Amino acid sequence: MHKRGIRGWIIPVLVLVSTLVKFCVGLGGYSGRNTPPMYGDYEAQRHWMELTLHLPFRRWYGYDLQYWGLDYPPLTAYVSWICGVVAHWINPKWVALDASRGIETETSKIFMRSTVVVWDMLIYVPALVMFVRTWQGNRSGRTQELALLTLLFQPALLLIDFGHFQYNSVMLGFTLLAMNFFATGQDLAGAVCFVLSLGFKQMALYYAPAIGSYLLAKCLYLGVPGPGFKHFTRLGVTTVFSFLVLFLPFYLPPFAPSVTSTMDPITRIFPFNRGLFEDKVANFWCASNVVLKWRERLGRSVLVKMSTGLTGLGFLPSVGTMLSAGWRMCLPATATSKRETQGEEEVAQAPFLPLLPYALLTSSFSFFLFSFQVHEKTILVPLLPITLLLSGAPVDSSVYAWGVLVNNIGVFSMWPLLKKDSLGLQYVVLLVLWNRLIGYNPLRLPSGTFVQLLSLATYAAAIGLHILEMMFTPPARYPDIYPVLNVLVSTPVFVLAWLWSIKCGIEVGWAVGGLGPASGSSSSGDSGVAGKAVIAGDDGQKEGRGVGLGYGKRKGGGRHGSLKSRTSSSSLLE
Repeated sequence: MHKRGIRGWIIPVLVLVSTLVKFCVGLGGYSGRNTPPMYGDYEAQRHWMELTLHLPFRRWYGYDLQYWGLDYPPLTAYVSWICGVVAHWINPKWVALDASRGIETETSKIFMRSTVVVWDMLIYVPALVMFVRTWQGNRSGRTQELALLTLLFQPALLLIDFGHFQYNSVMLGFTLLAMNFFATGQDLAGAVCFVLSLGFKQMALYYAPAIGSYLLAKCLYLGVPGPGFKHFTRLGVTTVFSFLVLFLPFYLPPFAPSVTSTMDPITRIFPFNRGLFEDKVANFWCASNVVLKWRERLGRSVLVKMSTGLTGLGFLPSVGTMLSAGWRMCLPATATSKRETQGEEEVAQAPFLPLLPYALLTSSFSFFLFSFQVHEKTILVPLLPITLLLSGAPVDSSVYAWGVLVNNIGVFSMWPLLKKDSLGLQYVVLLVLWNRLIGYNPLRLPSGTFVQLLSLATYAAAIGLHILEMMFTPPARYPDIYPVLNVLVSTPVFVLAWLWSIKCGIEVGWAVGGLGPASGSSSSGDSGVAGKAVIAGDDGQKEGRGVGLGYGKRKGGGRHGSLKSRTSSSSLLE
């Protein structure tokens, strides 16, 4: 295709085809279809449109909480309001307050499905294109296109957002934009984007330890006191101001006339009163609850403390590795003094930037496995960083093998939910399509490796469970036997993937010099080079463009040598 002069059309065609697939997925069922009185997530999103359209700010988080009360952060409410305005302009009956509850006309469903696709096109798809051009800017055009193909057709997100019906791609898109801005040295813009991600869905908190530790490590790397402290101050002011802008309507009179109303958004966003978990989720608590019966043995307050402690321990290794890298690779005073008067644009990539995707993976998995009130759909959060890593990994690397395994089992773990939504056909087709597009075959993985054996065993168990479910009705005594077995098959994979991500973070931290001696004491020449985009490729790529994802071994003897590209690297993680 490139030789025929139509290379520029490849990415637009990929985006167009993926959009067509999203609309095709939307032809199937959705959450709560024809199931009164509450219907499901579809109705919740539609109800928030009418709620925000017709009621003042102060009533958004307190109106009729028994019927899908608003429980997402303000940016979701603002997006719902925009969609409600458009819906009211097209057909006021779609968003008539209370009177439209449970509406499922064909035209209203087309509108609702279209809103998900539009917001996905506005936020998530541009973030993906920016990712492959920024993080893989030193790779060939073909490699970037294959990476984008892998990301656009990720089955889990397609099934949940365009099948089950949610807007997760907006939250994920803002987080990905933050990563992209960090990669180009625009940390303030990245901080704003991450605040927007948090402001859209509280699940973005799963990424907060990784994002926070990266930015703090960047400040340590620039030098504290000095440019690092100034950078820290700018980041703090930018973050606080961004949160204030998001929440201002709920705390500024006359919109919020009472103290009680100002607390409504917080209490709705963090519902600790719901208990440890609700549905069957493939995490530590649900899996171990089969034997230990946590909710019967311990009170809610004890479980909150336990889950908080385990979650913190879960992401502590990634935070420690990141901060250690920033401290040990700190620029010497002679290098930082030259930057004090050169402005924010001179604060370029940090040499430990390749640690960020692994830190995001470790942090999000620790929350998914150990935190309070996790839903099965939350697996989408750790699936983002592992799919980003997978998108550019060599097919014979463990990054590739783990990335596909976790994605496939992530979709499998949501099968009880997808079955309830009548998305069985979409489930099978998207899994087969995606695995075919990326050329995956577990039998062709490096023979005898742990990840290959784990993959074969897990796939056999998953397929066997599907066959049992089709052939035998669950016994009356154990009506949830199949969801529980699903949890017991999926959870070990996620636990092992979390441990693998910690191992990878340590190895990549070692590869970029983050675990070596402090650079400020010696090799000032190397440290000076590190202040620029040292992760850029070998092809003379412009500073701030090419970023390694941590696959390759270091080139040469320099502490901050560049990471080699996918086509020429041998994996650190095999």
